Amino acid sequence: MDSKKVESINQGLLRFIQDSPSVFHVIDNMKKRLEEAGFAERREQDCWELQPGGAYYVTRNDSSLIAFRLPAACDRGDQRPFKGYHIVAAHSDSPTFKVKAQPETVTEKQYVRLNVEKYGGMILSTWLDRPLSVAGRVAVREADGSVGMRLVNLDRDLLVIPNLAVHMNREINSGYEYNPQVDMLPLMGLWEEKGERMELPLSQEESGAQISRKIPEVQSAQGEWESKSPQGMLLREIAQALGICPGDILDGDLYLYVREKGRVLGREGELILSPKLDDLQCVYAGLEGFVSSRPDRYANVLAVFDNEEVGSGTRQGADSTFLEDVLLRIQDSLGRSPSVYRQIVAESFLISADNAHAVHPAHPEKADITNRPVLGGGIVIKYHGGQKYTSDAMTAAKMKLWCERAKVPCQTFANRSDIMGGSTLGNISTSHVSLASVDIGLPQLAMHSAVETGSSWDTAYAVAAFEQFWQE
Repeated sequence: MDSKKVESINQGLLRFIQDSPSVFHVIDNMKKRLEEAGFAERREQDCWELQPGGAYYVTRNDSSLIAFRLPAACDRGDQRPFKGYHIVAAHSDSPTFKVKAQPETVTEKQYVRLNVEKYGGMILSTWLDRPLSVAGRVAVREADGSVGMRLVNLDRDLLVIPNLAVHMNREINSGYEYNPQVDMLPLMGLWEEKGERMELPLSQEESGAQISRKIPEVQSAQGEWESKSPQGMLLREIAQALGICPGDILDGDLYLYVREKGRVLGREGELILSPKLDDLQCVYAGLEGFVSSRPDRYANVLAVFDNEEVGSGTRQGADSTFLEDVLLRIQDSLGRSPSVYRQIVAESFLISADNAHAVHPAHPEKADITNRPVLGGGIVIKYHGGQKYTSDAMTAAKMKLWCERAKVPCQTFANRSDIMGGSTLGNISTSHVSLASVDIGLPQLAMHSAVETGSSWDTAYAVAAFEQFWQE
């Protein structure tokens, strides 16, 4: 594979991750990329009019997205409009910390920390002593009284979760169990009470109702609001970033993110180090392969679901009706019967793409004795006797052929028989849409660390394999 193309794909991946500090930013950046490629948005609450050869996308909760491109020959009268669906699924979320409501807490009348809770199964220690910030979305009161949603990214080094000094915890290197409510609350700054209380500027609606609410604030000469109370500090930071009144922010979905930028490293640049490789590496590879492919006999679909890290059991997760709803609406728009839909699904194929564990250089004994994927070894096909992964002989064979035609290496993964593995999108999605499926991933180290390690070649391998899959 051409090294310049590999370099270009890696730089694109790292920019995509840096520009996607929350799931909502992931989907927003995907929308922009799809619209640049000529895709048109369809909303679930509207009637859909789809055209042969058309390219479309739909979102749910602003954190999940399904894009699809129809073959140009999908108007064959009463016949099946196309042979089937070729679907790649990945997930937009990564383990992190969710900010709780009323998050500010004060220790020793000096340290202001944010009250947060775990989202997903992260390696807690990797979040310590790193620059962090907050991103997500907030619900705001619009001028007409409706609720609007705004993306927010406090794009600066704002927080840190400080370790306890070794002098105060002599057993830290012998193993320590971090308490999420005690050890993992991020420090936002210092606070000291000064001066008298003043009113915070309220929204027009609140002012009109003459709501008397005293908020301890003073205004600086620069017009910025400086807190004289720790309560509402984060809210005021967000309001200032968005240029709105704090009183107009009604609620929010806010998460911590690591400020470290991804980078290429290694003796010959063969490694990448970045937050959120699981699973934005597969999301990005899927997006790039998708926009560059044109369908022939199949309709191409890219599905990116939220909440995989917490079980997928939400209306925007893989365990929802989102995928099924979209596929049914495509058939309805083309005027095909439910019977034709079932015929098409029976000819369809799903690639569930979620990163895989590479053999660890310090702990090779943790890997299976014969299925031992390595960084740079290409696409990983995942197997599980208990059907945590959907791969079987037929679906794995098809994946191997697509890799072979794309000139992409592939390898296999299975858990050690005495170690329990996790599940992913494949078997959850196929419980709603019954179709043939294979589970794959890209090999990586330190999965669910705040910063993860992968190969600079494997993203390009995935793009090529997905392009091959979608061009058939």
